[in-house]
Amino acid sequence: MSRAPASVRPVTLFTRARVTPVDERVFLVKLAVLAVLTAGGAALALRPEPVAIAAGVILLGAMFTHAVELQHQCLHHSAFRRALPHRLVGIPLGIPLMVVYSHYRVRHLQHHRYLGTPQDTEFFGFDTRGPLTVPALLRGLFDYPRLGSVVREVARSVTGRWSYPYGHVAPAMRRRIVVEYTILGGVLLAAAGLVAAGYGEYVLRLWALPLLLAVPMHFLVELPEHILCDTETTDVLRNTRSIRGSWLSTWYTNGNNLHIEHHAAMAVPINRLPERHGETRDFGLHVERTYLDFYRLLWNAVGSKGGRGGTGRDGTGLELTATELTATELTASAPAQP
Repeated sequence: MSRAPASVRPVTLFTRARVTPVDERVFLVKLAVLAVLTAGGAALALRPEPVAIAAGVILLGAMFTHAVELQHQCLHHSAFRRALPHRLVGIPLGIPLMVVYSHYRVRHLQHHRYLGTPQDTEFFGFDTRGPLTVPALLRGLFDYPRLGSVVREVARSVTGRWSYPYGHVAPAMRRRIVVEYTILGGVLLAAAGLVAAGYGEYVLRLWALPLLLAVPMHFLVELPEHILCDTETTDVLRNTRSIRGSWLSTWYTNGNNLHIEHHAAMAVPINRLPERHGETRDFGLHVERTYLDFYRLLWNAVGSKGGRGGTGRDGTGLELTATELTATELTASAPAQP
């Protein structure tokens, strides 16, 4: 892939944009589609036929993953024109996959701020900077221990022992996180109550089995973002990957495939990222045509001796960084390395 000369700079890629009424309506339509498909998955999962049950469980798992991608847009306050609806919508979007909105928001904004440095603190555990091996990928793919860690966070929250290990968070944000973990704890307690009351099959079909599928599904969506990129630079044109994809993959990942565009201007509504992809193709170092192309690249990297998750500086590319990496809720005082 040819790149533009270093003397030429992107025009629109790093430009900020406010959420408009049209952007808000687009997101509401996405929520409606999620609701319809989730209801369809639940209806199938409750059918007596094994094939229908399997189809329903798969569809629910896929929607759990899609919901977290919609939650991701809420994290950046790029779905609604006002701040409050983002939290009100974001909290329930994360519950099926056991992702607490405000905790995710703090960690993820810190990830945006410190991407390309040792202080990077992405919320999900797979470290794309480490050795790229089959065992490491399998641990990330089946990261069920994360669910256990969430339960421990719930216990710490309800007992007043929750703390943030990657820096300092404002007291108001800490209270929000504790409240949201407590809400998730209430959902888990309600599920346990249904099991105890003899309705365990409903919990199994509608939540437990889809959750087991959603964990690897979500990993596969998130994996392309930074792996095999230059992890020692803060230039988003070199440390992040975009995948053009199809309309289906763009919808399902909620634009996560256009990840360079997102890191370049993180508050831009997701539905407006495709218009910036032309410049990404011109200036980005890691741009793939399809997800199949990426996973073929990954397979070749895993098969090569000494494959690693990231690459070092190579002296090429533009040293450009996003300028809007601010989070008023977060004061990052020497965050620890994850």
